[in-house]
Amino acid sequence: MSNSPFDPDESLTEAQLDRERARTPKPVLEDTRGKPSEGYRAHPAARIFVRGPWEMAASILIAVGVVMLMQPFVMWLYTYSFITILAGTVMFLVVSHFPEGE
Repeated sequence: MSNSPFDPDESLTEAQLDRERARTPKPVLEDTRGKPSEGYRAHPAARIFVRGPWEMAASILIAVGVVMLMQPFVMWLYTYSFITILAGTVMFLVVSHFPEGE
């Protein structure tokens, strides 16, 4: 049995529930994807710092670091593999907070 604060009160009659529902205000929904207001100008960085391409670059950097870690031929690739994976992971963490593109 769930005791969520959003569950209906079982002690109320159906008529009382209807009155409660009628008094509860409906949330205001606004379209945020509409045309920008006059005079609105997007910052140039808003076009550069979109999530999609940067997340892909961070994922590729992590994959390159894993390949560097697993290859048995070049010692300096193995040496820098952990820092490459770490840089890609931190980059992904930061980029995941960027806004999504249009």
